[in-house]
Amino acid sequence: MSTLTHAEPQIAMTGRQKLVLTLLLGAQFMIAVDFSILNVALPVVGEGLGFSLTHLQWIATSFALAAAGFTLLFGRVADLVGRKRLFLGGMAVLGLSSLMGGLATSPEILLIARVLQGLATAAVTPAGLALLTTAFKEGPLRERALGLNGALMSAGFTAGAILGGLLTDLLSWRWAFFVNVPVAALVLALAPSAITDSRPAVRPKLDVPGAITVTGGLLALVYGLTQAGETGWTTPTTLAALIAGLVLLVGFWFVEQRADAPLVPVRIMKRRSVIWGNTAGLIAFVTETSLVFLLTLYLQEVLGYSPLATGLAFGVLGLGTVLGGTLGGRAVGRLGTRATIIAGGLVQAVATLALIGLGTSGSSIWLLLAATFVGGVGNMLVIVGFMVTATSGLPDEEQGLATGLATMTQQVGITMGIPIMSAVATARMTALGDTGAEGVLSGVSVAILVNSALVLVGAVLAAAFLKRR
Repeated sequence: MSTLTHAEPQIAMTGRQKLVLTLLLGAQFMIAVDFSILNVALPVVGEGLGFSLTHLQWIATSFALAAAGFTLLFGRVADLVGRKRLFLGGMAVLGLSSLMGGLATSPEILLIARVLQGLATAAVTPAGLALLTTAFKEGPLRERALGLNGALMSAGFTAGAILGGLLTDLLSWRWAFFVNVPVAALVLALAPSAITDSRPAVRPKLDVPGAITVTGGLLALVYGLTQAGETGWTTPTTLAALIAGLVLLVGFWFVEQRADAPLVPVRIMKRRSVIWGNTAGLIAFVTETSLVFLLTLYLQEVLGYSPLATGLAFGVLGLGTVLGGTLGGRAVGRLGTRATIIAGGLVQAVATLALIGLGTSGSSIWLLLAATFVGGVGNMLVIVGFMVTATSGLPDEEQGLATGLATMTQQVGITMGIPIMSAVATARMTALGDTGAEGVLSGVSVAILVNSALVLVGAVLAAAFLKRR
């Protein structure tokens, strides 16, 4: 006890570190909000700008393609040009593209704005995480900072649904874009003097073949997954995109083995902490974001909730993720990353499994609120454990690479979860021949079961392959 008491003053954050943390976390929270803020407003946006129903998905897909496809590339670019410079440039593009989206008068302008928002996200997220990990050395401070970062990223995804509903109902869908502008301006005003830049001592060359294969592979893979959710897994377009994505990603592995200055050194990809830490993170993001989608279907199609009421119901999940994020750093410090990931995964799996008890009665909302709160805590324990695992044991000059990989895992997980679970729920409804409330409930229940099993698999893999503390 005395040792812990004496050590406490040594791990207190300085005033400058608190300001840096606030700026970086504010930016990351805004990025997370952008993933979901338009989800409940898509039909209104479509009506306002003349999107056809079949093309409405591209408002979300255009953003996701750019955000997931270019993250790893920009993570490396941050090491080349400086993380601070890329972070500030990305925030400027995010603010301007958000203004462009809010002022859009046609589908084409809106989609261009969404692509630019996605590219800005791909730049800001890994650069911001790299600045965070280099501002806080390995140990309790970094674990606390990454815990708060994970909590706000997950809470931001939930808050986006709430905020999108509120802004759309009270003002206009355009404010889902405009809300970014003052936040970006504030970060750009304060960050240049507060944040210290970091970059490798020797500037490496950019691996162009690696950049082309990994970016093309991720774009094709995310596009294929998105198409699977829209048109099914066996359509020619879906299969062609998925196969092309896998071929390019396999090609990326071989390109990196021969490159003089690889985008991702093979020795990094062979590290157990990187492989299995990112696997745990991928499963955490796939399952929690897709669960929000499944429960949105349940609340609106079975219980008849409005978009705004649906968004507010997820506020409890947001509270759970914030609590899990604040506990995550402490759990990693006491238990280690492996035990934290396993414990969080088991809690999330059990809480998700409990949702199979949802029914058509309005009283089921209490089960949903309790289970999503507990599951949110467990999910954030996994995410914090993943972030610490995936960025530990590497020198500062490789933090941009490590955070780029971690961010790519996050973006791909958020993007691919919904089409996977949507396909599972749709297959069940098709088999029953029922798209009414009972059919939707059955489809959602089967997908929830698959979701829970996937979380359990992640916990088992972490137990089997991550090193003990």
